[in-house]
Amino acid sequence: MRAIVTLTLNPSIDGAAETSRVQPTHKIRTTGDRYDPGGGGINVARVIQNLGGSALPVYPAGGATGDVLDELMTERGLAFHRVAIAGHTRISHAVFETTTGLEYRFVPEGPAISPGEWLEILSVVDGLDFDWLVVSGSRPPGLPDDCLISLLHRCREHGARMVLDSSGAALAATVAVGGLALVKPSHGEFRALTGLPLETPDAIAAAALDFVRAGRAEIVAVTMGHQGAVLASEAGTVFRRPPDVPARSATGAGDSFVGAMTLALAEGWTPEDAFLRGMAAGSATVLHPGTDLARPEDVARLLVDLRAG
Repeated sequence: MRAIVTLTLNPSIDGAAETSRVQPTHKIRTTGDRYDPGGGGINVARVIQNLGGSALPVYPAGGATGDVLDELMTERGLAFHRVAIAGHTRISHAVFETTTGLEYRFVPEGPAISPGEWLEILSVVDGLDFDWLVVSGSRPPGLPDDCLISLLHRCREHGARMVLDSSGAALAATVAVGGLALVKPSHGEFRALTGLPLETPDAIAAAALDFVRAGRAEIVAVTMGHQGAVLASEAGTVFRRPPDVPARSATGAGDSFVGAMTLALAEGWTPEDAFLRGMAAGSATVLHPGTDLARPEDVARLLVDLRAG
């Protein structure tokens, strides 16, 4: 199986730490500090690698922080393709407050991408040989709303399938074109996309199935955090609640879902089985604090629980 290519348009260095209490003005002393390569597609690639698959992350990066991101990728044994940009790669930070169990996440906007840098990113994608392209994460400043459509056209030219996990105008514009293999909005993102209240799993399932029947995507998976997730495909709809696990951090849970589900689809799993593997990976990620992602032993155990109902 060819490597699954992931594209992260707004990568980050993800820092994480713990403290007893977050408060204003005073210095907040932290422990357990760690740094990981992050951003949607990079997290997806990390999970694919954790689960025994092969992934090739592509991302724009610049400045001294861009070099640090490359170093973190190399430390984790990930092959990657960096596109040099003028702006400095962002640094995100998550702080877990041990006394309350709350997590505080600080996420910068990220550097702008110039038209020339965008063309270079497209050129890199054109030069790769792949069956699956996962575009995941936020759209950085400087790119138009319809920027992802050109990637969808390139997938068609390659005979490849595109997975999309994004938000806002870029998500809406790309979904309107249709032909995605998988789209994974959160509950809030799907509400914004449809303009509907979607207050129940049944309502979400009906709207997701409409997307499938309209050709927007072959598979729609809507994640609802601790409330569960909804799947829609040509086989129908499924709603499942997540396993009951202690939540330490939500960072990377959605990316873990996408990574595990995409790998399963690439390996020939049915949409429902791939969906359950995605749910297992998302739940496996929240077990661990900070920027740690799904571990294979946790995914395997939670998948058994999900299949058992």
